[in-house]
Order: sequence, then structure tokens, then C-alpha cells
Amino acid sequence: MARISFRPGPGYRVVEFNRQNLPAEKQPKKDLPPGDDQGQKNIREIMKELDQLVGLQGVKKLVGEIHAFVEIQRRRQKEKLATEPQVLHMIFKGNPGTGKTTVARIIGRLFKEMGVLPKGHLVEVERADLVGEYIGHTAQKTREQIKKALGGIMFIDEAYSLARGGEKDFGREAIDALVKGMEDHKDNLILILAGYRHEMEWFVETNPGLRSRFPIHITFPDYTTGELLAIADLMLQKRQYRLSAGARDELRLILEETRLNHIHSGNARLVRNLIEQAIRQQAVRLVRRGHVSREELMTITREDMLQARQSNPSNR
Repeated sequence: MARISFRPGPGYRVVEFNRQNLPAEKQPKKDLPPGDDQGQKNIREIMKELDQLVGLQGVKKLVGEIHAFVEIQRRRQKEKLATEPQVLHMIFKGNPGTGKTTVARIIGRLFKEMGVLPKGHLVEVERADLVGEYIGHTAQKTREQIKKALGGIMFIDEAYSLARGGEKDFGREAIDALVKGMEDHKDNLILILAGYRHEMEWFVETNPGLRSRFPIHITFPDYTTGELLAIADLMLQKRQYRLSAGARDELRLILEETRLNHIHSGNARLVRNLIEQAIRQQAVRLVRRGHVSREELMTITREDMLQARQSNPSNR
């Protein structure tokens, strides 16, 4: 269960117009209903994009709650009502390939349209981008990454690695620099720490101040076999390919067997690797033919999927 609190973000600028110099059709509209301006249309499109992601129902629900809460606080502020503080730093917990980076990008764009962030871009970093080789180097590297992320989101993958080296490790210095950056740029930066669930829970406990500074915890579950098949269909549709009935059966079998044999197998990266390999195998199968029909160019067969399985080390 996520615990959510909020700290006031950047306010909406009030732009003064000289009405006398504007033609009638350019006069600013009063009390524009929500949904009629371009910003609201963009927000609806972003939420629609989030909703179209396969699975992640709990993630979508929580992001929807955050969106609604921030919007209502904005409206309350406009009416000079008491508002809740906004603290929007987050922790994403889940295995690789479960949609964490994709959702982070969507949140950045959403917050930009809502006026929470001026840019909404995503800067992805890991331990090597933050931790230096000597005293003082780490703080410098971390400040440089923070500067790149200002106005948007800094997404730190495998963030728990910053605390794994013990008290003398420079990773601790990076954590301290990040905390300072959060305070110095509280209205212009959101941090998202990401990694495996158990490791992230351990990481939060290593620094008492982290839990209060990251009140939003979102868990990304592994995809089910059905969801992975749906992801495969979307990947193929974008490339104008499709699976034969035999290829679909083979892909399902591969996914089910892999889920049994590998603890972190329920992710979209596995599907992407299989699909890309199957497309290459189809090309090898068809390239020497004199004539190939449109249907053959679009169809991935069981043979292609079997070859893809043999070529993918994670499925042996």
C-alpha cells in the first residue's frame, strides 16, 4: 500500500494580458472549463497512453490517484483553500523489464502538462554516473547529473547499489549529495529510485531520512504469460508482422517454461528478445526464395520461433 503525501510544487504563473491591444477573438477566456484547453487534452492523451500499457493495473491506479490529487490541490490553491504539501519523489520496486522506465517517462510528461515540472524530461543514471574515485569527486558527479535533470525527473536504476559498499564507500556520499539536491531544488526536480523489490526495501532502511523523502512507493509486478503474449502482439503489429497459430503456441510454451526455470522471467525484455530473434530467423528462411508473398513476409512461423529459442541464451 503506497503512502502518499505532497509538498507544494511550482505554482502556475499568472500572465497579464493587455486586453485593449488584443482583438476580440484573442481575448483570454474566463473560467475555461477543465478539458477544453490544450493542456487538458494533452493530459488526457498521456493518461490514455498509460492506460493502454499491458497489465500494470495497480501502477495505473496509483498514478491516476497522484494525478487527481495534484490537480485538486491546484484547484484548491486557485480558490485560496488550504492545500496539502506535495512530495512527489518515488520508489519503483520490481524486476527488470516490468515497465518502470516507461512509466517514469509518462509521469514526467504528465507532470509537465500539469505544471508540476517545467520540462518533464527523464535523465537515467546508475551508480557509475554518480560515484567518483576519490573524496569530493562523487559530490561533483552527482551535482552534474542533478543539473541535467533540473526541470524533470532523475531516474536512478539499481539505486540500492549506492549503499552496498559500507560506511567508507563513496556511494554514501552520493546519497548525501542527492538528499541535498532534493532540498535545494525541491520545486524543480523529482527523483525516482528504482530496483528489485527486496533490495529497494533494504536500501530505504539504510538511511532513516529516505523513507520520509520518498513517500510514494510503486510496485511493478512481473507480467503473466497472457500479458507477455499481448506485449508480443503489440510489438509485432508495430512492425507489421504476426504470429502463426503454431508460432503462438510455441511462444506460449517458451514463456511458461522460462517462468518455471528463471525467477525474474516475467518481463517484456524476454519477449522483445524472442520477437527480434524470430524476425531475423524468418529473414534467413525467406531470403533465398525467388518469390515471397506478402503473407509470408508478415508471418512468423513455429520454425522461426523454435530457431529464436535456440538462439536466445536465456531460454536454453
